[in-house]
Amino acid sequence: MQFQENGGYMEERIMKNHKISLFNRNSGIISGVREVISFDPNEIILDTEQGMLMVHGEDLHVTKLTVEKGEVEIEGIVDSFIYSDSGPAKGEKGGIMRRLFR
Repeated sequence: MQFQENGGYMEERIMKNHKISLFNRNSGIISGVREVISFDPNEIILDTEQGMLMVHGEDLHVTKLTVEKGEVEIEGIVDSFIYSDSGPAKGEKGGIMRRLFR
């Protein structure tokens, strides 16, 4: 823990590695996942060590989630991976989730 100027303590985050392994655009493993935000057959949204990750495609499924390792296995036809910063911009409240669901 670190001491903050306001007298409180802030938890130090240790960054884990983040990696995507995709096989033939239809199955893959994503590591460094903090949380699965949402998923449906066309989009999977993950909070990763490198920011928010949106996986777009068709017939997408989260087939396995290993919380201890921070790994997610996916299946389906992957069209794209899109990253976005996980924190809100200065002066903006709500961060990525607010921007995603406008």
